[in-house]
Amino acid sequence: MATRPYQSFLDPAVIAKLSHISLKARYIVEGTIAGLHKSPYHGFSVEFSEHREYVEGDEIKHIDWKLYGKSDKYYVKQFEEESNLRGYLLLDSSHSMGYSSEGKMTKLEYGSYIAASLAYLMVKQGDAVGLLTFDEDIADFVPPRSKLSHIKVIHDKLENLKPSRKTNISKALNDLAKNIKRRGLIIVISDLLDDPKRVFGSLKHFRYRKHEVVVFQILDKAELEFPFSDFILFEDMESDLKVMADSKAIREEYLSRIRAFIEEFRDNCRKNRIDYALFDTSVPLDVALATYLLRRNS
Repeated sequence: MATRPYQSFLDPAVIAKLSHISLKARYIVEGTIAGLHKSPYHGFSVEFSEHREYVEGDEIKHIDWKLYGKSDKYYVKQFEEESNLRGYLLLDSSHSMGYSSEGKMTKLEYGSYIAASLAYLMVKQGDAVGLLTFDEDIADFVPPRSKLSHIKVIHDKLENLKPSRKTNISKALNDLAKNIKRRGLIIVISDLLDDPKRVFGSLKHFRYRKHEVVVFQILDKAELEFPFSDFILFEDMESDLKVMADSKAIREEYLSRIRAFIEEFRDNCRKNRIDYALFDTSVPLDVALATYLLRRNS
């Protein structure tokens, strides 16, 4: 059987050694994913579509000076290629996302590579994509753009991202939902370790506003399988809580609860027409994303 072009770069342990996230994303996408994803918005043109308010980073040549003369405000001309699809990558950067077992890739690193790959993929197919990172609040926001140069802006943000503070998923999502005026694609990348009812309330806020919503739950293999067998000091990464426990004695109860937790998210997403996918950080990135995109397009 022939070896896939970039297979050696796609194992989490190997890809983590590459120096720049742009390179990682390109290998992930071009290695096995490119061509799998077909946008529902086929084709785009450069015909004028609408105006939107100028924001820092927009090209000055697109400012409508006639409209400025009438309103005394800066507006840029938005072209049809910019309005095919607007995607928002919402990446959880709270402390819990910094967890990794056995010194492997953290959930935040894994999520960052997914975000970088999707940004690369969407811009290459002509869609606009933005990035929002959050913990207790919105930490950083890069507005959607469809230019190839925008990929570097997003990748630079991801390159320097570190886990910080506690999680408040619902607050960050609700804040964003209030400010996105136009329907788009919302992709939430998080371990979802928060109050499920509050998280669902915010996800339904997006659905109420007619956005398409995708949820990627990122968990470490140890969180899914609980491979511990001794007395261990367990420490909450987002509080000072520490508990010494017999791993063997609590293993079955833990596994029962984590399965119920995952199933609750999966079921509620299905009921609310939200696309859900569980990602295990031990699974090669190309396999995980390709599997999801094939299922999405089936």
